[in-house]
Amino acid sequence: MQAHTSQSTVLALFFGLAALAPAVAQTYPSRPVTLVVPFGAGGPVDTLARILAERMKEPLGQNVLVETVTGASGSLGVGRVVRAPPDGYTVSIGNWPTHVVNGAIMTLPYDLLKDLEPVTLLAANPYVVVARKDLPVATLPELIAWLKANSDKATEGTGGPGSGQHVSGAYFQKVTGASFRFVPYRAGSVDIIRDMAGGHIDITFDQAITALGHVRAGTVKALAVTQKGRLAAAPDIPSVDEAGAPGVYITTWTGLWLPAGTPKDIVAKLAAAARFALADPAVARRLAELGQEVFPVDQQTPEGLAAFHKAEIEKWWPLIKAAGIRAEEAR
Repeated sequence: MQAHTSQSTVLALFFGLAALAPAVAQTYPSRPVTLVVPFGAGGPVDTLARILAERMKEPLGQNVLVETVTGASGSLGVGRVVRAPPDGYTVSIGNWPTHVVNGAIMTLPYDLLKDLEPVTLLAANPYVVVARKDLPVATLPELIAWLKANSDKATEGTGGPGSGQHVSGAYFQKVTGASFRFVPYRAGSVDIIRDMAGGHIDITFDQAITALGHVRAGTVKALAVTQKGRLAAAPDIPSVDEAGAPGVYITTWTGLWLPAGTPKDIVAKLAAAARFALADPAVARRLAELGQEVFPVDQQTPEGLAAFHKAEIEKWWPLIKAAGIRAEEAR
């Protein structure tokens, strides 16, 4: 009799918890959500993260905190999310370098497709060919000629092995025949631009989201954008086709991921909050000013990111490996 009563109690408890589960899931989030940026504060991904975080807190009903975890070309920050509990409270914001390139140039302690749950695509923007303001060049052909004449001392600042700056630079060298030394920076764009403004680095390939502010301030100069056409946010900067390096097209994109195994309803709620933020006119205007192009709404879904992410890996991994770009190059 006692065993039967005990069994009944366990069953009652089980069904009680089962009934409670949907209610618990519906309360997400019941505390602040952390958005992990894998690069330094003030860089392109961090800038985008902070713009989104401010707007996402309204539909979520909780603050979205931005945490920077730098190092190893962004792989440390992504790894922080991969190892986090799959409860929706630790989110990875990453980009083409962290979620595509790194898998081709280094051995990661996680699988980019299997260990992360896609949430949504955010925005994309090209790179800008940026030079220190006192470099004696005014056009891209002049830069190429200067680099060839000064290959023994010319430098390009990068965010580390396989970063967007690194891949862009390696591709640029291949197409133009120019040569220069890669100088890696742990915090990425922020430190690179600072050193470039101080005259310590000659060039970089920086995302428009961070480069344009410095170009407008006059601390550095822009020679081209790495896409077919000019950028709406900076129509005075020529495209690489116009400027003398046709075909050097590099555009980075950003997305949100959660740890694999995160419940689908939580993924959906986070994706909806991101779409809400991207649809806000003030956010859209701010991103446009920074050279960002928001993805169409039908791609701002977990399925949209999953398909796009897989296609990007299939496109870029063979190209990067064929070019011989490895993590060791930038050490």
